[in-house]
Amino acid sequence: MSSETNIGEEMADSIVSAARTSLGDTLRSVVHFTPSAFDVLYTRRDLYDSAERTAGAKSQLVEFERTGFAEGPVRTALASAAGGSDIGAYEFTVRVHGDGFVVRVIQGDAGVLFTTDDMDVAAFEDAATAIRHLLAGT
Repeated sequence: MSSETNIGEEMADSIVSAARTSLGDTLRSVVHFTPSAFDVLYTRRDLYDSAERTAGAKSQLVEFERTGFAEGPVRTALASAAGGSDIGAYEFTVRVHGDGFVVRVIQGDAGVLFTTDDMDVAAFEDAATAIRHLLAGT
């Protein structure tokens, strides 16, 4: 497997497996990204006809989701600051769209985003938690 982000094949397979186990056939795509690169790890067969089209479609989404590298630590600091809401550390983001979802999980200098068809949101926590643990190496 050729990788722009230096993700190993075993880690990539584990991330896709965690997302597929939690989300099933509603899973559309899984992308691993860093502040400077990204790799499409999985795309459902019915979505794009080539790797180039897939990368093109995901590049703008990844660029936007990279804001999480700066956003997550700020959210965590604000939530736990004296007088803050004390809601705990930032864990993951779910973006709701008319026909599906985009979920972003960031751990350190690596992130994963995955897209799904419209579905019940309860499975996202399972998927995000499993992926966060994989990225953290725990």
